[in-house]
Amino acid sequence: MLLSSAASSATSSAASPPGTVRFATFNTSLNRPAAGQLVRDLAGGGNAQAQRVAAIIQRVRPDVLLLNEFDYDARSRALRTFRTQYLAVAQPTGGAPIRFRHCFSAAVNTGEPSGMDLDRNGRTGEPGDALGFGAFPGQYGMAVCSRYPLDRARIRTFRRFLWRDMPGNLLPPDWYGEAALARLPLSSKSHWDIPVRVSRQLTIQLLASHPTPPAFEGPEQRNARRNHDEIRLWADYITSGKASYLYDDLGVQGGLRAGPAFVIAGDLNADPGDGASFAGAMAQLLDHSLINSADPPASVGAASVSQRQAGANGAQRGDARHDTADFGDGPGQPGNLRVDYVLPSRDLAICGSGVHWPDGDDTVRLASDHRLVWVDIALAAQCKDSSAPTGQ
Repeated sequence: MLLSSAASSATSSAASPPGTVRFATFNTSLNRPAAGQLVRDLAGGGNAQAQRVAAIIQRVRPDVLLLNEFDYDARSRALRTFRTQYLAVAQPTGGAPIRFRHCFSAAVNTGEPSGMDLDRNGRTGEPGDALGFGAFPGQYGMAVCSRYPLDRARIRTFRRFLWRDMPGNLLPPDWYGEAALARLPLSSKSHWDIPVRVSRQLTIQLLASHPTPPAFEGPEQRNARRNHDEIRLWADYITSGKASYLYDDLGVQGGLRAGPAFVIAGDLNADPGDGASFAGAMAQLLDHSLINSADPPASVGAASVSQRQAGANGAQRGDARHDTADFGDGPGQPGNLRVDYVLPSRDLAICGSGVHWPDGDDTVRLASDHRLVWVDIALAAQCKDSSAPTGQ
């Protein structure tokens, strides 16, 4: 059934209203240039950047949270430390401690050596030669934390799906040789389908990813093309009859079975109308008939910052209120963009949403170049109250 979306947004400084569940995505920029450095930086709970990131999460208080650019380590030491020594501790500029009982993290393609010269600069073993751009395995990783149980037995990951196996793919012509095509995955990090049991009656599939940015390339547009197809994976996955070609990391074929509610979330590195994305990249999701993309999350701060910074922002076509990332504004730079998304399926009622971008708040500026994006979803058929105040 099709449910209506609430027109107004809930405040981002309090927990989700009763009868709702708050989904959020946050590119935390908690990535480091060397393996193990994030573990060392977080030890003791005194890292200033991580404190600011935790403070933002404590303010917004999501129920289900995707973290992008959080370095992965096989023993999850960094994630465990962040949960116990930052999120579970009241931060000076945050709110009350917040605890997530259920978390998931797994290996990603970033930094995984290919043994080949994938960027064709005449050298091998560099970040641009990895299966996903990165200096070491796990850099720019992902993690999901939830107050609600995760159905671990039904989690699907698509880290090993080869780009060449997507029919009609946008592989750059004559760029990769046969040996590279036999190894190069589509996903620059990974794609995860994680069932979240938000109530006895409702399980929501969290579809999480972090496509490569459409930048750092030549006229072949290898990264913009990959970004487009990484986004397309989810568009095909949710569409009946279009994902028979897909296989997950356990060899199970096919996409999302018809019916389940879902939320697509992540730093998708694509703005609907600005930036360097391949044509139509975000339209694959924003115009999809099964996705509730009307009334996108917004903030007053994003519009104020865009106007104040000027530069590249002045030439953009998109509404600055929907920006989610504070990028460079000088010549040749993209300006601020909407690249972070929480996109529920059409059968979920949106009761509120926002981009956490308080105007003039140094906590957000110094934490990350991205802003936390959140959406409140009704646990029942409709929202109890659609008159919530506007979010920050």
